[in-house]
Amino acid sequence: MANTLTIRALRPEDRPDWSDMWRDYLAFYETTVPDEVYDSTFARLLGNDPHDFSCFVAEQDETLVGLTHYLFHRHAWKVEPVCYLQDLFARPQARGTGVGRALIQAVYDEADRQGAPSVYWLTQDFNHTARRLYDRIGKQTPFIRYQRP
Repeated sequence: MANTLTIRALRPEDRPDWSDMWRDYLAFYETTVPDEVYDSTFARLLGNDPHDFSCFVAEQDETLVGLTHYLFHRHAWKVEPVCYLQDLFARPQARGTGVGRALIQAVYDEADRQGAPSVYWLTQDFNHTARRLYDRIGKQTPFIRYQRP
């Protein structure tokens, strides 16, 4: 399966598959967003604003099987920008085939190209399958996330 895997930037014609995958990703985290958020997010992912998120998709045999959204931003502790990998999703049939690793590597490569020394992401503690991958390719930090209620 991994022999035909291609990681590439999101394209306008990817909208239906991207929407399906992002909906499944959000469902895993027990959340939903209104249709207008799908519209604005997709438009931003295709836009030119360097402050907006970007997207890589994984394509296998002309079918999209994964996605990742990432963002470069300033950091008060660094001169260079840092990269936040917000969303990572592989379709169930593609899990365990290297799709997640390839998408993260694409973000790592883009961070290197952009001069960003740091790539970071969050996951929930119950996401055991993904955490097995993350433990191999990243380093868990001691930070605990808080947010406004």
